[in-house]
Amino acid sequence: MAIQDFMSGLWCVPPVEMKVSELTLQRCRGLVVQRPVDAHKGTMGHALLVAGSHGMAGAAVLATRACLRSGVGKCTVCTAARNNDILQISVPEAIVTHYDGGADVSLGGYDALGIGPGLGQKPEAVGMVMETLRQTEIPTVVDADAINILAKAFELEKLPQGLIFTPHKKEFERLEEGKGTLTGTGTRTGTGTGTGTGTGKETIAFPADDVTRAMAFAMDVKGYVLLKGHRSAMCCHDGELIYNSTGNAGMATAGSGDVLTGIITGLLARDYDRKTAAALGMYVHGLAGDLAAEELGMESLIATDIIRFLPQALKKIYS
Repeated sequence: MAIQDFMSGLWCVPPVEMKVSELTLQRCRGLVVQRPVDAHKGTMGHALLVAGSHGMAGAAVLATRACLRSGVGKCTVCTAARNNDILQISVPEAIVTHYDGGADVSLGGYDALGIGPGLGQKPEAVGMVMETLRQTEIPTVVDADAINILAKAFELEKLPQGLIFTPHKKEFERLEEGKGTLTGTGTRTGTGTGTGTGTGKETIAFPADDVTRAMAFAMDVKGYVLLKGHRSAMCCHDGELIYNSTGNAGMATAGSGDVLTGIITGLLARDYDRKTAAALGMYVHGLAGDLAAEELGMESLIATDIIRFLPQALKKIYS
């Protein structure tokens, strides 16, 4: 897909500049860090996933399996106590703890946090998510119900910088509404037609397109917004728009986003910087989906298939 196709329909007016780039296999190969020959689980990072309410243990299972497949040394999943046996049996490699009864989750000893898949929005989940995110000082992925909770809490300005949000279209609309009027560099008016060349700077106005509004949000909260969809794109607070060249319609299936959260959290725990981990995770996730669709077809593809093909996707990038 050409950048011109990706950029078609954007409203482009001054003064906001956006650098547009594409994720390719060659670029991703330049981002990866090879595993040291003397590596052990203590040097490959410890990820924490806060996921899964009662009845939504599957979200925690998917995110945890994907996190472990990303090459992280250790993964702890903090889930509802009633999910304990499911997680212990489904993912024996993971450490299982519970968030029930606590207002927050201890983050000591972890290198990265992924929070949100399958948590629901009951009062206990709301308090736990807000307190955990307020105190986090480690790289953090905010997904699914954690996004929905933040959108209702209207306290985004109290959160730390550098958070990685992974919303789909509807989740982003809620998040944007919760943020209120943008106070950063974005403008909410503009007319014109955008064309992109893939080099240099593109001047993009808001909110003519989902991507431009997501960029405004990323700049405003000084974080990252990985907008999931047909043309997944990552909006960075430094003004770079990174669009993905992998992925297919078969990945429009329940649990696909949980897999993405697990991958990015695992890469963060391995000490990839936030921008690299999110971009690389987006590409690997899509590539695994493409490999799955190639063998299984798109119609029957499920989230577990994406995890199944993660080793092949990573092998292709790390080779």
